[in-house]
Formats: sequence, C-alpha cells, structure tokens
Amino acid sequence: MSKQRIIETNEGIQGELTIEIFDRFARIMRDKGWNNVENFYKAGITKGNVLEIGPGPGYIGLEWLKQSTNSKLTGCEISCDMIKMAEKNAKEYGFEARTNYIEGNAMQMPLQDETFDAAFSNGSLHEWEDPIRVFNEIYRVLKPGGLYCITDMRRDVNPVIKWSIYLSTKPKEIRPGFLTSLNASYTVTEIRNLLNKSELKNASASKEFFGLCISGKK
Repeated sequence: MSKQRIIETNEGIQGELTIEIFDRFARIMRDKGWNNVENFYKAGITKGNVLEIGPGPGYIGLEWLKQSTNSKLTGCEISCDMIKMAEKNAKEYGFEARTNYIEGNAMQMPLQDETFDAAFSNGSLHEWEDPIRVFNEIYRVLKPGGLYCITDMRRDVNPVIKWSIYLSTKPKEIRPGFLTSLNASYTVTEIRNLLNKSELKNASASKEFFGLCISGKK
C-alpha cells in the first residue's frame, strides 16, 4: 500500500536561481532521453497544432517539435519566469516561429474552445490543484477527435528504482524537490478515479517503468 499523497505546490517554479537550476536538470534529462516524447508518439500525437501543459523550460515540447514537421506548439505555463526560459530555449532550437508560450493556470486556460489537434503534458500532473478541472479544460480546448497524452511520476514506484533515480539526479540541489514531487504524485488507481469524474472518463491510464501514462481521444 502506497503512502498518502502529500501536496507539493500549485504555483510552479519561480525565481531566477531555482529556474536556472531546474533548467540544468531538464537539460540533463533531455540528453539522457528521459522526456516521454515516445509516449506522445505512441498516443498518435505526431503533428498539428498542439498544446503542451506545464512546459517548464520547454525541452520536452521542443524535442517533440524536432521530430514533427509543419507543426506548431503552444505552451500554457503558470510561471512567468519559466516562460522566459522556455522562450530562450526555443530560440536556441530555432523554433521561435513554431512556439507560443502563454501564462495561465491549467484549470482555466486562456484558450478558445476546440482549438488544438492534440495536447500533452509531462511531469506537471502532480502539481495540478484540481486535476478534474484540468482534464475538463483539455477536453474543452481539443477539437473533436483530438488526442491527448499525460505522463508523470507514480507514487507507488518500486523503492529500489526510486532511490537509484534519486542518487543519480543532478544537479544535487534538485534531489529534495524530486522527493516532494514524487510524494505528491498519483497512483494509477487514483488517476482512474479522477478521470471517471471528468470529461476524459474514457481515457486509458497505465503504469510505466517509473511513472504513469494517460492517453485517449476526444
């Protein structure tokens, strides 16, 4: 039986020092290929006008764009500091014209109904104050037939895997945040219960090696 979930934050990462440290961590994760982009492709999200929820410094969406021609990405991010970093990184990738980062809370995104062909998110689900409201927002902004894929950590992960990842996490300043994020993450059973109360009730939710994956079609 997994430990009770401990809420982490609903404000995102703020402040220059913290942002820069997290950016270093995200670059390392990118270079290792630990970004779950393959899950988005398995879910059928290969092209189009796509929404990323909680892009952080942007690497996951930017890596997805590298593999998808003639696609555009909108990132909805709660932290204005993180948006600045994502815009900087998009410029480094040469994707300024293909990206648009907007400040907003995922529970009430400043986006029009039925705008996007697909939506994805990695590593932000555990920070959502009310996941049901976010699931409903995803449903609202997707076009009919639109695809979605949400990946995150899983609280009931094998302890051996948990501590091996903890010890390999760099820079070391990130390690305490890794644990609080993991403690705030959901089990697949918890997610299925939340999905059943939302517009995404027909979604598939499954265990991954370290996390969980939610996917489906509107």
